[in-house]
Amino acid sequence: MSFLGVEQSLTGRRWIGPDIETERAAEAMAQQTSLPLALCQVLARRGVPPHEAQGFLTPQLKDLLPDPRRMKDMDVAAARFVRAVQNRERIAVFADYDVDGGSSAALLLVWLRQTGIAATLYVPDRIDEGYGPNEAAMADLAAHHDLIICVDCGTLSHAPIAAAKGADVIVLDHHLGGETLPDCVAVVNPNRQDESGDLGYFCAAGVVFLMLVETRRQMREAGLGTGPDLMALLDLVALATVADVAPLIEANRALVRQGLKVMAGRQRPGLVALADVSRMDATPASYHLGFLLGPRVNAGGRIGKADLGARLLATDNPHEAAAIAERLDQLNTERREIENAVRAAAMEQAEERGLDAPLVWAAGEGWHPGVVGIVASRLKEATNRPAIVIGLDGDEGKGSGRSVSGIDLGASIQRLAGEGLLLKGGGHKMAAGLTVARDKLEPAMERLAALLAKQGADQLGAADLKLDGMLMPRAATVDLIEQIDLAGPYGAGAPAPRYVLPDLAVRFAKRVGESHLKLSLTDGIGGGIDAICFGAFDTALGPKLSDHGGARFHFAGRLEVNTWGGRQSVQLRLEDAANA
Repeated sequence: MSFLGVEQSLTGRRWIGPDIETERAAEAMAQQTSLPLALCQVLARRGVPPHEAQGFLTPQLKDLLPDPRRMKDMDVAAARFVRAVQNRERIAVFADYDVDGGSSAALLLVWLRQTGIAATLYVPDRIDEGYGPNEAAMADLAAHHDLIICVDCGTLSHAPIAAAKGADVIVLDHHLGGETLPDCVAVVNPNRQDESGDLGYFCAAGVVFLMLVETRRQMREAGLGTGPDLMALLDLVALATVADVAPLIEANRALVRQGLKVMAGRQRPGLVALADVSRMDATPASYHLGFLLGPRVNAGGRIGKADLGARLLATDNPHEAAAIAERLDQLNTERREIENAVRAAAMEQAEERGLDAPLVWAAGEGWHPGVVGIVASRLKEATNRPAIVIGLDGDEGKGSGRSVSGIDLGASIQRLAGEGLLLKGGGHKMAAGLTVARDKLEPAMERLAALLAKQGADQLGAADLKLDGMLMPRAATVDLIEQIDLAGPYGAGAPAPRYVLPDLAVRFAKRVGESHLKLSLTDGIGGGIDAICFGAFDTALGPKLSDHGGARFHFAGRLEVNTWGGRQSVQLRLEDAANA
């Protein structure tokens, strides 16, 4: 049954409220714990029983962090790492070019620097070398190093790792594994096929952090001390976890929460410079990591020099940090311009094919490989379908895909590669990358669509909007939001609560920038709230709310604290509205 009877909102969505069981559980928790009902609704949705509520609101890393040795090869990887540190061996870190790869590399580089070892960083160029280890780079690194650690890549890199003759190789990764593993010292990956998958929610930086935890244990047992302070590195783990859209559940929740506290201390020059250049003037939250810092770190790997992000995160020099952050900010602006052009062309092409197919896809000549993943995300969000966007160059196309909840894109892409329809392909459930021969593009996409249809991708409708409950404007206070934030951090796998503010009139509406809408809402009896709707004029919300004709609406969105001129006020980040 739809919430407040909204079967079709202004954006065409049905509103779904909490079920009867969740509502009853929330009410019972509110009575037993004296916590606000709005907070109890969040806890009940997460399946938290009343007696565990206080513990959930104050998560402790020591209680939630799993024993690293639950992952296969972890003890072997840490032992080899300890030996390399003890013997002052030459160590190279081979990292992916995204935020997770850069953060993973920085974790190792910073930790090693604090033990007096200057490790070599190698990040492949997205265009010239593509994703993951390649034979030429690995052979060259092996000629000058004793140990190569591949982070956020390497699980499928059999030939490149075999080319690293004379050096040992450790893989610390989280991407979906194949039937066989490369021949090396250790492949630590919670998504290996012989793993249970219980720890599959970790991003690569989480895996690297767990390896450092196991390293600390082995060093302590061997009487070698405990090594650098691991808690001080959690800002890097938090950034990677949020930016890589890893689910904020179990240990990830505690890692990000503690990492945000570390980041607030402004001790890492790279993150300080990045926060300043992105004009971040609030206490760090998941939103800032995902939408301000993450895209800028990614910009180097997308359209600039691939190692800029990792170098920024690893540096201890404030002047170097400021220069790199400035360059990344410029690259991010360029990336947005490129993305907008590709997105318009991709959407036009996808619409011609039909947006109700099990797979929405587009391919274009010379589309920059650095933005195809972001554009795939935009197509996915617009259609609630798995999406693939491919840039063609010569006889090949390189593309990226994003999926929706319940549809495993990575496994289907890997199967396509196994069938020979792709030159290369892999990833995880929600995101994947691929390389395809131009002459196999159409049959590959047809086959992928068929595989996704078997998972039900062609049965998806417009995404329902899930809501946690209803609030009146006067109940939406700064104190309430601060209490609700205790159930965070929010993000992938743990969405921030959405509430409906019912039956309000628009007192004031103003277009901001190209497509945003700022609103002042009132219940007509003294209660009111300000709202901001980003991208409003890209949907039906902008025109209908700005030209409202005095109509009243139900407004749905997320509550946030807006700080301006030293004063705090409540603001609704508007996501949808419906006629009251």
